[in-house]
Amino acid sequence: MESIVKKYQRQFRKIKDETSRWEELQSRLISQFSNASSIIQRLQEIQNLQNYGTLRFVEGIEGFVLGKQMDSFQTILLSINNTMKEFGGIVSSVEKVVRDSKQLPKVGSAQMNAKQLKQQIGVKPTLADCIEGLRLLEEMHRSEYLLKLSLVSALPALALKPSASGDLEALQQLLVDQPNIPRDEVQYVYDIIFAEEIS
Repeated sequence: MESIVKKYQRQFRKIKDETSRWEELQSRLISQFSNASSIIQRLQEIQNLQNYGTLRFVEGIEGFVLGKQMDSFQTILLSINNTMKEFGGIVSSVEKVVRDSKQLPKVGSAQMNAKQLKQQIGVKPTLADCIEGLRLLEEMHRSEYLLKLSLVSALPALALKPSASGDLEALQQLLVDQPNIPRDEVQYVYDIIFAEEIS
């Protein structure tokens, strides 16, 4: 039993290593999203010739400036997609660790019963704690990834929508709030799993 708990703890360390970049990617995504939002907010102004002053008499100025902004927007969208791929890679790694971990409680060909899964050895976590902790971490990261994906996928549509600033602000605030991964909850899971190292 104790050896299985240690195997679980190794699995948790793998997840911790994988997800340590999550906050760094979050900061990068917020910056990229903010840059994309700034361009979207400028697009409406760019299409109003009155905003060009004397430059409005330069032939094709509106199309030129609009084209440059759209090129920048496309470049930012590509960067956002690359960041999302990195998030997706982390989620896939966490899911693989969880899948692999489901085999650990099997002893030979027999599955451990509920009583064995809840059996405590000293300050070590129970196998049930380990299984539930992994499930929680997987669920939090997958949910957060899907939320981010839905937010960034709204950007191209908002670029074509006049007066999108209110929607953009709401989406950006939602991205900043990061509601699905409370740091203290993640730390609580790790505290339970590595209790004997803390005590």
